[in-house]
Amino acid sequence: MSVYLVQFLSGLASASALFLAASGLSIIFGVTRVVNFAHGSFYMLGAFFGYTFVREVGGGGIGFWFALLLAAFAVGLVGLVVELVILRRLYKAPELFQLIATFGVILIVQDVALWAWGAEDLLGPRAPGLTGIVRIFGTPMPVYDLALIAAGPLVLAALWLLFNRTRWGILVRAATEDREMVAALGVNQSLLFTGVFVLGSMLAGLGGAIQLPKGGADLLMDFGILAEMFVVVVVGGMGSILGAFLAAVLISLLNTFGILVWPDGTLVLMFILMAVILVVRPTGLLGRPETAGHKAEAGFETALRPAGPHYKLFIAAVLALLLVLPVLVGEFYLILVIDILVLALFATSLHFLMSTGGLVSFGHAAFYGGGAYAAALLVTYAATPFELALLLAPLGAGLLALVIGWFCVRLSGVYFAMLTLAFAQVAWSIVFQWSDVTNGDDGLLGIWPSAWASGTLAFYFLALVIAVGGIFLIRRVIFAPFGYGLRATRDSTLRAAAIGIDIKRQQLVAFVFAGAMAGLAGALFVFSKGSVFPDEMSIPRSFDALLMVLLGGVESLSGPFVGAAAFTYLHDELITFEYWRLLLGLTIVALVLLFPQGLAGAAKHYLGRYLKLEAEPTGAAVTKREVREA
Repeated sequence: MSVYLVQFLSGLASASALFLAASGLSIIFGVTRVVNFAHGSFYMLGAFFGYTFVREVGGGGIGFWFALLLAAFAVGLVGLVVELVILRRLYKAPELFQLIATFGVILIVQDVALWAWGAEDLLGPRAPGLTGIVRIFGTPMPVYDLALIAAGPLVLAALWLLFNRTRWGILVRAATEDREMVAALGVNQSLLFTGVFVLGSMLAGLGGAIQLPKGGADLLMDFGILAEMFVVVVVGGMGSILGAFLAAVLISLLNTFGILVWPDGTLVLMFILMAVILVVRPTGLLGRPETAGHKAEAGFETALRPAGPHYKLFIAAVLALLLVLPVLVGEFYLILVIDILVLALFATSLHFLMSTGGLVSFGHAAFYGGGAYAAALLVTYAATPFELALLLAPLGAGLLALVIGWFCVRLSGVYFAMLTLAFAQVAWSIVFQWSDVTNGDDGLLGIWPSAWASGTLAFYFLALVIAVGGIFLIRRVIFAPFGYGLRATRDSTLRAAAIGIDIKRQQLVAFVFAGAMAGLAGALFVFSKGSVFPDEMSIPRSFDALLMVLLGGVESLSGPFVGAAAFTYLHDELITFEYWRLLLGLTIVALVLLFPQGLAGAAKHYLGRYLKLEAEPTGAAVTKREVREA
């Protein structure tokens, strides 16, 4: 009995640090609607700053606690810089641009922390006066854990007073409910958003600092806590502080007791919980439904048009270049282009879901890796011929998408995105832990194509035919009646339902089709590399697809290919530098700020203006500009 009581108390202690970090994320999203993926970096910085300040100020008595508060303020200053320099320019942009910008911040902070504190894990100092243990029915319990248990409710009470008994807090709550009305009342939203972001950053930093005596500081803390924070915020309800507290307690206790009951399931227990809660209660425990409107859920209302004559000539030139490429370059560059073709098909499948369907998936790698594993398992255990495995792999990925999509399309917005992430993480865990079948982290090896396609040149042309064919098939679906109906559900669910479109069925079919095409890309990948590992189904791979789509431009049909090429080139070029994450992060942030429509979108915009000016007399061009300005 005492063991279970101590486990219960340990879970409550873990919940306090998790709640501090997650409450800041919930506050930021509730007001600014920014899905801040850099929040885990603020948590990590809190630990590193706390370690440094404790050493400088002194770890004895009140100096220790002053150092932790100083660390929270330091992280708040970092959040202030991020908000002023990056996010303030993106508040009116679709949420995904903010997400990618904060992903760039993650990479920047990782290498800055590596430069400042080194690669070694730092052992946290002991809290003065709380270094001993107490025995509960004979079982030892750290005193510091008991202090953490008290800290969580105290912070919750302080936040409640702040948001319910101060003018600033009331304005923040009002902005959470209706930002437009708050602006109409004359409130300076820029200052309000800045204050909220700094407060959320400070809470994350404080959460990282107070866990120092229980562990320390290391460079993996950001991604280690990020998934848990998002699960807490989504389960509790986006923007609900009390919901975040309840979810933090629930998830921490689930993880604590899950180790005793189901040790192999600790990687996915919280994601299973999130999936169940979102299916039963789509807005989380205490969340409110997102405001219904006519705006596309993904934030994009792109009027996609069939290719014009100039675009057709450009595509023909690109295809001609790809056909003669083996004559112009060596084997290394052919392999590089094969990687680009595979990633282009993968990114195009996600682009279809986002731009045409208005559905943003954070777990699209489940189908990419699902197709790869389907092909590998067929070859390994059923001795399936290469050609048949390549054909069946997208069917397997499509079946997986059908099961996952049946639950996911019931939700919308960020809840849809997070549910796809939960299911993708469950799929990754199955592949990672089912060692008897998938060989676990060692992966499946020796998955090569037939003799006729085993050479680099032969496989290059095969990949070219399949990838280009898949991309053109997706494009054909976009301009088919189904595609127009899907865009109708994206732009206005109310009007689409009024004219008789079955919205959920339309979205489910689109989800399955996108999953199948991602599975085809995964099958090409496994045969090009001869192996597959669980990483191909992981969260970072899903973010790679999002990054490629947004780098190329979600409002351009050629964006995924351009984004895949840019992503592959940047990764291969920058990875040779010691601080390649810093360079890549700065590049991502610069691209998002300078080219919010993506590389392909920017090229299309400026080239279109140039061709228009070339085709029109100067006076006519000026007249049209004057009309637009008027």
